[in-house]
Amino acid sequence: MKLPTVLLVRAMVVALSAWAGVELAPALQVPITAGAVGGAILGGVAVWLETRAVGVPVERLFWGTVGGFFGIIAGLAIGTAVASLVPNAGMAGVGLPALLGAYLGAATALRRRADLEPVSAVLFPGGRRGELSKVLDTSVIIDGRITDVCEAGFIDGTLIVPQFVLGELQQIADSPDTLRRNRGKRGFDVLQRLQRSRKVKVEITDADFPHVREVDRKLIELGKTLGAKVLTNDYNLNKMAELSGVPVLNINELANALKPVVLPGEAMRVQVVREGKEAGQGVAYLDDGTMVVVDHGRRYLGQAADVVVTSVLQTTAGRMIFTRLRDEDGSGPRGA
Repeated sequence: MKLPTVLLVRAMVVALSAWAGVELAPALQVPITAGAVGGAILGGVAVWLETRAVGVPVERLFWGTVGGFFGIIAGLAIGTAVASLVPNAGMAGVGLPALLGAYLGAATALRRRADLEPVSAVLFPGGRRGELSKVLDTSVIIDGRITDVCEAGFIDGTLIVPQFVLGELQQIADSPDTLRRNRGKRGFDVLQRLQRSRKVKVEITDADFPHVREVDRKLIELGKTLGAKVLTNDYNLNKMAELSGVPVLNINELANALKPVVLPGEAMRVQVVREGKEAGQGVAYLDDGTMVVVDHGRRYLGQAADVVVTSVLQTTAGRMIFTRLRDEDGSGPRGA
C-alpha cells in the first residue's frame, strides 16, 4: 500500500476503536468519553504493534505465537489453581499468570529458535531467504561498482532497498550543489541497472523504524530484523554494524582483496609521477590505484623506473607498496 493509504487505514482503525469504546461504555458502566478514549488508545496500540511487526520474518512471528499460546494455557492453569486456593484473588489471580505465561512462552520460543531449526526447515522451506538478502545503503548505490559485482555473479539472493534510503537518495539528487545532485542521479541510474539485471532481484521495502532517526541505525535494525547482511562501502557503518552483530559486506574490502599480490623481492616497472614525503622519494601508482613509494626515486620524476619491492603495508585506506630502485648504483635515469 502507498503511504497515504496506509495512514488512512490506520486512522480508520483508531476511529473505529474509539466508536467501539463509545458503544461498550454503557455495558462497562463507564462514561462515554472514557470509553472513546480507551478505545482510541487500544486502536493506537494495535497500530503501533502493526508498525513494529513490519519486516519481521514469518518464522519469528510463528514461533512467538506458538510459544505465547502454550504460555497462556500454562498461565491459565496456574491462575485457576491460585483462584481456587485464594478465592479473593478475583480476575487478577487468573489474568496475571496468563499474561506472564504468554510473555514467558513467547520469549522462550524466540530465544531458543535455533533449537527449533529442524522443524522450521520443514514448515518454512524458504525461511533461509533472509540469509541470502543484502540491504543496500546509499553510499554503495551511488558508488556503482555493485552492478559490476552482481553481473559477474559474485552476489546472489535479493538486494533490499529501503524506502528511507530512496528518500535520502532523493534529497541528494535535489541538492543545489551540482556535485551532490549528480551523485544522486547516478544512484538512481545504478538502481535501474540493478532492476534490469537478470543476475539479482531488487526489492523495495516499506519497512521503517520511526523511533530511529539515523539512516545508518535504520539499516542495522533492518538487517537484524530480516536476518540479512548490510552491503556498504562506508567505513563507519561497517564498524557500527559489526559492533551490533550484523554481518557486513564491504565493497572496498572486496576491491582491496582482489588487488594483485606482490611479494618482497619482486621486480616491477612503474611510472614515477610525483615526489614523496621523505627526501628523495618518488611516488608511482599501479593500474588499480595502489600507491608505490620508490626510495631514491625522485630523480626519475616523470619517467619509468625499474624497482624491487621491499615491503607491503596494508592500511584501512588501502595498500601501500614500498620499493627501491633496481639499480641503486645508477647516478640517474637510463639514457640520461
